[in-house]
Amino acid sequence: MSDYVKFGLIGAGSSVWRYHKLGTKNNPQIKFISGYDINEKKLAKAAKFSKLEPYSNLDTFLKSDIDAVMVLVPHYMHKDIVIAVAEAGKHVICEKPMATTLEECDEMINATKKAGIKFMIAENHRFLPAHRFIKEAIERGFIGDVFLGRTYEGAYARSQFFDDNDWSFTYNKGGGGVVSDQGVHKFTMLNWFLGEVDSAQCWLSKTAKSSPNKGEDTAIILLRYKCGAIVTVDISSSTVHPLTNKTELHGTKGTIFEDHDYERPVRVFSSHPDAEIKGAFYSPKIEHGPFPEYYKISMGHEDAYFAKCILENKEPEFTPEEAKQGVAVVLLAYLSAKNGRLTSMDELMDVYKKEGTGSILQGLGEITQMNYNNINWD
Repeated sequence: MSDYVKFGLIGAGSSVWRYHKLGTKNNPQIKFISGYDINEKKLAKAAKFSKLEPYSNLDTFLKSDIDAVMVLVPHYMHKDIVIAVAEAGKHVICEKPMATTLEECDEMINATKKAGIKFMIAENHRFLPAHRFIKEAIERGFIGDVFLGRTYEGAYARSQFFDDNDWSFTYNKGGGGVVSDQGVHKFTMLNWFLGEVDSAQCWLSKTAKSSPNKGEDTAIILLRYKCGAIVTVDISSSTVHPLTNKTELHGTKGTIFEDHDYERPVRVFSSHPDAEIKGAFYSPKIEHGPFPEYYKISMGHEDAYFAKCILENKEPEFTPEEAKQGVAVVLLAYLSAKNGRLTSMDELMDVYKKEGTGSILQGLGEITQMNYNNINWD
């Protein structure tokens, strides 16, 4: 084994590729050497810009001299592409969300385990230094038992809702609207911090009069965790500001506020004797920068970690099963919206066993609140 990992890209024309490229450009353990994309124009542009060997045939690409593949394709393609990569014997890191249904997640997990390759979902929130600080602070008991939380992600992406040629936020290719696309970030992060979700209640809204195949552009989800914490998750692609994330967690010994827009994104109040500053708010120094800097930082750490797992033959700490749980909360939120009431994870598991979770995505447009009728964007 060499001292670096040779990566190939599937979906070389993806816009998210540039953040991976910027985050890893000074990492000697990662070399992106080739790319595959069905769009030959985008492939040629990416190959020239990133100095990649272009491949227009997937089988030929997978037989080339690469150790691992980064999958950057639309959500509905994740399952088939990951299975093809695994069967070719290549390690694979795949962009979030893992898939659009739990059944697809299972197929991906089974295929990668059977092939004996490393498999990780590229959930950059898991590798953001600010979030790693929060995780460690919770584990060390700095804020005690968490009982209340709020988290928010906003991105002004209304143009994608009006572009019927864009697969993003569609039911059939994206797996839903913002709950699937943005919410999975928040759910995976919160599961990491707080453990398993017990139940959820969700409201779905359209503030833009997009086509029927486009999902909700705004949502509120209430989550109750088995640890006893209750959390509100607010998500929108209609809010007018740069892409941002905010989280606050309140516990029996303190509070943590986090805002991606700040140079020092975390503020902590703790009564714990081992806190850096006891009994007053303080902002620890953390590697960070407002958007788009935190994308570059988090994806750089994420990709470096996966490469290290390959080089050291270690299984990723962030497991596919954990990524699947993020998808489970997405589907639980949608099931709650369809039920029009608080819905338990046990109820989702019942649908999983009897009908299949793909059934939850059917008819979501019919129960989404069409709030654009009361909103004037002029």
